[in-house]
Amino acid sequence: MRILHTGDWHFGKTLEGRSRLKEQEDFVDELVRIADDQRADLILMAGDVYDSVNPPALAEQLFYEACARLTENGRPLVVISGNHDQPERVSSVSPLVARQGITLVGLPVAEAVTVGVSRTGEIAKIAALPYPSEARLNELLSAEGKEEELRKAYSARVGMLMKQLAGSFSPETVNLAMSHIYVLGGVECDSERPIQVGGAYTVDPSALSVGAQYTALGHLHRPQAVKGDGMIRYSGSPLAYSFSEAGQAKSVMMMDIAPGGLPELEEVYLSCGRPLVRWKAKGGLEEVYRWLDEGRDAEAYIDLEISLSESMSLGDIQRLRKSRDGFVHIRPIYPEMEREELQQERSGLPVSELFRRFYQRQTGGAEPEDELVQLFLELVAEDGREKEAEAE
Repeated sequence: MRILHTGDWHFGKTLEGRSRLKEQEDFVDELVRIADDQRADLILMAGDVYDSVNPPALAEQLFYEACARLTENGRPLVVISGNHDQPERVSSVSPLVARQGITLVGLPVAEAVTVGVSRTGEIAKIAALPYPSEARLNELLSAEGKEEELRKAYSARVGMLMKQLAGSFSPETVNLAMSHIYVLGGVECDSERPIQVGGAYTVDPSALSVGAQYTALGHLHRPQAVKGDGMIRYSGSPLAYSFSEAGQAKSVMMMDIAPGGLPELEEVYLSCGRPLVRWKAKGGLEEVYRWLDEGRDAEAYIDLEISLSESMSLGDIQRLRKSRDGFVHIRPIYPEMEREELQQERSGLPVSELFRRFYQRQTGGAEPEDELVQLFLELVAEDGREKEAEAE
């Protein structure tokens, strides 16, 4: 069967008061086209339908329309709630939509979701675990416990529930897992409301070792794989929801899976949504106006950092905003501020962290591999030894 994995829609979310509803509507249009063109048999939505527990009515309407359009040809859809969602709100319309092949899982349940695919005659078993907050797990974690103990307790509880849900897996079914959690090793963005508190609510990848052929995750907005047994992936969000996501390519995952076989994955990139970009204008206002005249990033939302030697007037700011509606932040940076920021950044930070920050700035936010950091530290140490030998 062919499966489409998506998540983190965040319907109702704004950007500094700017509505993203039109972009979200465009995403739904594109998602429906992808599901049809790719001939998806089953769609998995891994949580954070909405951006808040009390979403606007238009956001709810968009979700219902998306569900109806995605399943109008009999294609099943399975949705779980995320940490932004009110679980009862997500599942409240289940009695109305269940006959349409739509399964809405708001709170943790004891059994896997069973879905039949008419085209292939195959059956999918989905160990579907909505966002497992402490309250939803009905487990009290002592605030006085050490962070590592809290994390292990939470991770063990998630693992126990996943194993319980996977109890109905069989060699004759397509066995899948889906949850909305923060798995150790994932790369975060600023737009994700933290699930973990000091690391206590993170999940070890071993908790997901339940025999699933593919594990569909939600919560992290950067599409990425997680190291662990089997194939574990975050689909990421369909739109960039904060400037920490500037430059990220957004996508959904398509896969072919047969009972007992390895999934064949394909990342399908999305074209919807206005880009989020960061401008650093070292040449001041003159450079910014030149970029505007060139039509640079014409459709984007812009986070502008502008280097100035003299103070920026309110009139300057108003003229910039009138020239392009995409300006979200305009931050003047003065020479003394740049020197102070550089000193603060460098003071007290280990060499490894300085390298990570340098690497992220140079690559637009990518996280260096541990092996690369280690290699850099070895080169620094070797250079230090050579200088000591020269001094002797």
